[in-house]
Amino acid sequence: MKSKCFYCFLFLIFLGFQDCCEGRWLLASPKPDRNNAAGYARWLVSQSSWGILSTISMELGGSPFGNVVSFSDGVVDKSTGIPYFYLTTLDPTARNALKDHRSSLTISENPLGTCGNADPENPVCAKITLTGKLVLLDANSKESKFAQTALFTKHPEMKGWPKSHNFRIFKLKMENIFMINWFGGPKPLTVGQYLKYKM
Repeated sequence: MKSKCFYCFLFLIFLGFQDCCEGRWLLASPKPDRNNAAGYARWLVSQSSWGILSTISMELGGSPFGNVVSFSDGVVDKSTGIPYFYLTTLDPTARNALKDHRSSLTISENPLGTCGNADPENPVCAKITLTGKLVLLDANSKESKFAQTALFTKHPEMKGWPKSHNFRIFKLKMENIFMINWFGGPKPLTVGQYLKYKM
């Protein structure tokens, strides 16, 4: 009887953990110190698998249009800090970017499960917005092949997406970084500092 109860208890714990972790990317590296702005920003981007990509809407008269998108900044042992996307022009995001490159990607630490009980808007739960230009990569370039490997490694389902939908690889050419990961306002961080940081 005792062993039956023990196994039931373990099963319930397993179900609880499964529910907590479902849909989350497993953390490959520990969270950096909050005062290391470049390190924290790179960690947040590399550990995340999706965010809100905003473009200038052609169909809504230039209004901002935010869309949930999957992305990757590299393979596990080679994080670049540059977000790559696998997008189709059947979706407004890619259509918008082809006409007006101005875009931003916003990521929250909350989906990683490392914020405790803090609300996503609480400054202790980091958020970052990378602003720049969303550009289409040359399908035959070395960077495009690297980006495809990075995307398909992090998002294996993408390999099976319909060829008829004409998915293409885009990247965000960053011009500005806004990150809050504690009280006291945004951390000062340049794109150069962010990209030079060694993971």
